[in-house]
Amino acid sequence: MQRMEADTFPKLLAHHARVRGDAPAIREKDLGIWQGWGWRQVADEVAALAGGLAKAGLTRGAHLAVIGSNRPRLYWALSAAQSLGAIPVPFYEDAVAQEMVYVFQDAEIAFAIVEDQEQADKLFEILPQCPGLKHIWYHDPRGLRHYTNAELASCDSLQAQGREFLAGNPGFLAAEAAKGKGSDTAIMLYTSGTTGSPKGVVLTHDNLIGASRAYAELEGLKPEEEVLAYLPMAWIGQNLFSYAQWMYVGFRINCPESGETVMNDMREIGPTYYFAPPRVLEALLTQVTIRMEDAGTIKRAMYRRFMALARGVGAKILDGQPVGAFERFLYALGGLLVYSPLRNALGMSRVRVAYTAGEAIGPDLFVFYRSLGINLKQLYGSTETSVMVCVQPDGQVRPDSVGPPMPGVELRVLDSGEIVLRCPGLFREYYKNPQATRESKDAEGWFHTGDAGYLDAEGHLRIIDRAKDVGKLAGGTLFAPKYLENKLKFFPHVKEAVAFGDGRNEATMVVNIDVQAVGDWAERRGIAYSGYMDLASKAQVEGLIRECVEAMNADLARDPKLSASQIHRFVILHKELDADDGELTRTRKVRRGYIADKYAPIVVALYSGVDRVAMEAQVRFEDGRTGTVRADLRIVSAKTFAPEVAKAAA
Repeated sequence: MQRMEADTFPKLLAHHARVRGDAPAIREKDLGIWQGWGWRQVADEVAALAGGLAKAGLTRGAHLAVIGSNRPRLYWALSAAQSLGAIPVPFYEDAVAQEMVYVFQDAEIAFAIVEDQEQADKLFEILPQCPGLKHIWYHDPRGLRHYTNAELASCDSLQAQGREFLAGNPGFLAAEAAKGKGSDTAIMLYTSGTTGSPKGVVLTHDNLIGASRAYAELEGLKPEEEVLAYLPMAWIGQNLFSYAQWMYVGFRINCPESGETVMNDMREIGPTYYFAPPRVLEALLTQVTIRMEDAGTIKRAMYRRFMALARGVGAKILDGQPVGAFERFLYALGGLLVYSPLRNALGMSRVRVAYTAGEAIGPDLFVFYRSLGINLKQLYGSTETSVMVCVQPDGQVRPDSVGPPMPGVELRVLDSGEIVLRCPGLFREYYKNPQATRESKDAEGWFHTGDAGYLDAEGHLRIIDRAKDVGKLAGGTLFAPKYLENKLKFFPHVKEAVAFGDGRNEATMVVNIDVQAVGDWAERRGIAYSGYMDLASKAQVEGLIRECVEAMNADLARDPKLSASQIHRFVILHKELDADDGELTRTRKVRRGYIADKYAPIVVALYSGVDRVAMEAQVRFEDGRTGTVRADLRIVSAKTFAPEVAKAAA
């Protein structure tokens, strides 16, 4: 069977095991040492897991929960379930126990493979609410030696039983895999549930393999690619780029030792194909900025001089556009002194192509990476579309668009501004939710994305914001909160921001400082602080954030469409926005409506002319306990700029 004829992931795995059996497929760093498995070894591990699951009673169409960070065995669990015609359901590893209840009940999950004691404990906590859960297998035995729960067993024992089962049933697994069709469900990924209960997005093998093929052909992906598998397995971006494409192309994926070692591991790996949501790129830029602020006077001056040059010519050189010989010489010199060391520090020395998606990226952040010579491109998609809608081709990369529709994608913009589309990656349905499916997919098969945007004169799609979030100020001008938030988050001292203004005379904002960046800034100035709340309340920090807001306002004043959206007042929140407190999704997207309700007194104060507001908020601690944090917050006014003054200053 050729790869192009393989219409399911188990068949693709069998192809790679046969054609490139000894070639590296996956590796993991454990206790500082990289361990690797070839494609034939992966197929053997998957077969053992599948045999064990079959013996335990997992059947075609049933669901298998997979919970944990990126570990080879958890990837094998996805393949093992698919080999039996069962459906893997990955969970976010940082989800609290009660967040898992709905999914276990909705999908009627009886089988789960988890990474470690932490995840097993969550399942035992919800077991009374999910009595259908009968089997829990763990990968890492640390801390579980003395557990006596009848539902619990190790993955080692599961695989041992699987090998025994397959020895007594030769040909069983091959026959089960052969029954699979491209139209079968390959995986079910649940939405974050920002406006209600999570929805199970049913994706087929055809959906994911088709999307993988499209990206592979566009970028010329080869089996020699190195990819870092570090994002949540339950996120469609991670699943497409580090599982579906891995299975289709046959490159090697690398699992870091932990979240804390990702940067070091990335430098060791030297990925050639990289994917990161904007929040990751923001965090990397913050680290760079902190290091440069700590550098000596000469190094800081050299960095600023060459980065100013890079912003002007770096992206043009990357795109093959004409640039003067002297500027090319200076850029090459900057490559030796600044850009190359920076790319190495970021772990991107060998990156051939990098994608960012998940939410809108600030133009300044996007330009920074391309200025360094990193071929970062934007793409647009969602869980429901298998991330297959738009992508920027080489030579057509711009910070203000996500590129033209991919081959096979039909896209149009309704009079309301909402984007609707049809594409090969479009999901089959929302699991057991025909009403939600009908609301998202109309009778003609058009998927209503909920995003607002437009196609420019060159056929590139520009995303403004979520359609439900785009509004107008009282004067009738456009108000796009996500655009404003991303623009402020380019400043390394700002971690999160939430803008308000729809129907109001002016735009305002609630701000989270980046405690690492601001803490470093404070320490270099001898400003003592005891924690986030204390640091956020400092008058000097207030002045620092005001400078960031006013710099953003000056830039906004040059934009004829958004000049009225300058931020007039803001509040530095006394706590960090947190997914455990319901303020962010598990993919770190702001739950704007929830925040507006939870912090309603702050929103009222921003528009009532007062200079302070007393606020308290409930927080959830790491051990599951809840508590209340109280603070007296200051309303800060920021300078705004008349459009004509800003243009004259420019």
